[in-house]
Amino acid sequence: MIIKVLGSGCANCQKLEALANKAVAELGLDAQILKVTDYPEIMAYGVMSTPALVIDEKLVLAGRVPSYDEVVTLLKRSAQ
Repeated sequence: MIIKVLGSGCANCQKLEALANKAVAELGLDAQILKVTDYPEIMAYGVMSTPALVIDEKLVLAGRVPSYDEVVTLLKRSAQ
């Protein structure tokens, strides 16, 4: 599983990355988490506001920091 955190590196982007790392560890997923800060690459996903979360090249969340439980739910769905 490839997880991408899209954003400029702001506090909200860092929060989302931390939530993703925690959820991956807790769920025991075989996943790689990448930070994407390149604006043309972020725009290629159709994202207009960050942070955003992409799982296996599918945009699953954009424009807000989700709760930890929401991140867990998104990862579980994508792992099935």
